[in-house]
Amino acid sequence: MATYAIGDIQGCFGTLCCLLEKIAFDPAKDRLWFVGDLVNRGPRSLETLRFVRGLGAAAVVVLGNHDLALLMTAEGFGKRGKDDTVEDVLNAPDRDVLLDWLRHQPLCHVEYGFCMVHAGLLPAWSVAQARGLAREVEVALLADDWRVFLANMWGSEPAAWDDALVGWARLRVIVNAMTRMRFCTPDGVMDFHAKGELVDAPPGYVPWFEVPGRHSVDTVLVTGHWSALGLKMTPNLLAIDSGCLWGGLLTAVRLEDRSVFQVPCLPEEVAGAAV
Repeated sequence: MATYAIGDIQGCFGTLCCLLEKIAFDPAKDRLWFVGDLVNRGPRSLETLRFVRGLGAAAVVVLGNHDLALLMTAEGFGKRGKDDTVEDVLNAPDRDVLLDWLRHQPLCHVEYGFCMVHAGLLPAWSVAQARGLAREVEVALLADDWRVFLANMWGSEPAAWDDALVGWARLRVIVNAMTRMRFCTPDGVMDFHAKGELVDAPPGYVPWFEVPGRHSVDTVLVTGHWSALGLKMTPNLLAIDSGCLWGGLLTAVRLEDRSVFQVPCLPEEVAGAAV
């Protein structure tokens, strides 16, 4: 029995199948942790969703920004990106079943001394606090007025956490930190523009995981989202988005011993390959 954390798939289903073959995945005894962004920009989002949903209890999923964007798009909110590739999901006969399943997934998952979240945690948040805040978003996604939440979820303001925040602004900060953040100031003000390597940090900003005194430092954070960062493993961080979609690798880390397994993205699944 083993637990494997897997980086951002983004619709690269064929590459995922290659990785699962490499690790000899057995759904009867193994578990897969997916760090979010199951869908979009790769060519096979529909197959990815169907497969992961079909794993049942053998899969743990947290929501990424592309997963949330799909939910918004399906309800007519937000702007479609020119590189979006989710039409197969939107036109599928089982779209409602798949989207309902996706909406029921958590924003972060805490188990066995690990905390899995798509992007990261603000430096002022302990893991226990973050789990509680994530629950607020999860409740909003399942409430009777969940569509109203989706209509008010996206946006980059406010850019910092305040315990006094309420309403949509409060939920928006939680979503942004857990699904969009890369760099922030030591005081926890987030930047949503810089997407490059560590040396590309805006003046006054640092990678969220390098903020001195980060309150989640006593737990191993398992994250994706940051393809330019690549695979980064430290005692309290497993950042495993190794840029599969962009022609890099799809990564799995076995949590029990930190063994790393990787496969290259299939040429036909690299972003832009079909253009």
